[in-house]
Amino acid sequence: MIMKKSGNMKKKEIITVQGTDITIVSEKDNDYISLTDMVKGQEGDDHIRNWMRNRNTLEYLGTWEMLHNPNFKGVEFDTFLHEAGANRFNMTPRKWVEATDAIGIISQAGRNGGTYAHKDIAFEFGSWLSPVFIKVI
Repeated sequence: MIMKKSGNMKKKEIITVQGTDITIVSEKDNDYISLTDMVKGQEGDDHIRNWMRNRNTLEYLGTWEMLHNPNFKGVEFDTFLHEAGANRFNMTPRKWVEATDAIGIISQAGRNGGTYAHKDIAFEFGSWLSPVFIKVI
């Protein structure tokens, strides 16, 4: 593992899972895993957005936030949950965070940016990608 300092986050580690380097950062004593890194080399585009459009995913994210985030905006969550599943429904990490004050997902733009998720959420995403992926991590 390689340890590096990062601008906004305290600690940065790189792990290799099935030949893919995945960044883990620590913020406020919590590990956040790069979802962006997890989908590198995967066929297709927009895996993160497709995962976030799923009603089951939103239910999981909303429940996680309600358990861990006293500032979570439940009314906005309910609106998203009601819309989930419709063909026109679109969800991005940034939209989720900005609308609900979510803390489980971090979306950073720019050169070293990407989408990071609390390890609980990242494992859920990993199992959606591939059940094998989560067994390795």
